[in-house]
Amino acid sequence: MACCVLQLTGLLFGGVGMVGTLAATAMPQWRVSAYVDGNIVVFETIWEGLWMDCISQLGIRLQCKFYDSVLALPPPLEAFRALMCVAVGLAVLSFLAAIVGVKYSQHSKQGPQAISIFILAAGAAFLLTGTLVLIPVSWTGAGIVRDFYDPEVPTPLKRELGAALYVGWGSSALLLAAGAMYC
Repeated sequence: MACCVLQLTGLLFGGVGMVGTLAATAMPQWRVSAYVDGNIVVFETIWEGLWMDCISQLGIRLQCKFYDSVLALPPPLEAFRALMCVAVGLAVLSFLAAIVGVKYSQHSKQGPQAISIFILAAGAAFLLTGTLVLIPVSWTGAGIVRDFYDPEVPTPLKRELGAALYVGWGSSALLLAAGAMYC
């Protein structure tokens, strides 16, 4: 009974982590403009993501522009895009393997001692996916914090942590928890 609850909880965590990984990959709010001056009147908010930049003017008008050329992107951004795309694909595969493993272990005649290879594969894949999500999200967060406190960076170029980073950290934690439950 406890095994079934653990498997279903892992499936729930893995599913939510998979959706969070997809959301963090698609969201443009990885880096958000910071307002560190004493100026209260703010006309523009700038969002920088993996795929596009967006500018919100007065909270009314939102303009987004995809990056023009893949070759013009900085190498870390290219690597983060690749890692997040691999993580999304691996999250879907590990979630499907977890579904098959839970179904197999539920219908097994050998009882709770029967270990499904799909459960173990899903656990390892969830752990790998959580790590793949954690790397670009944490690296971007560290770069934002470093640049924010660097006096050499001009004030208009300072950025804050965006919502996509928090979604990425949360989904990474859920994926790692799901992987630990299945392993």
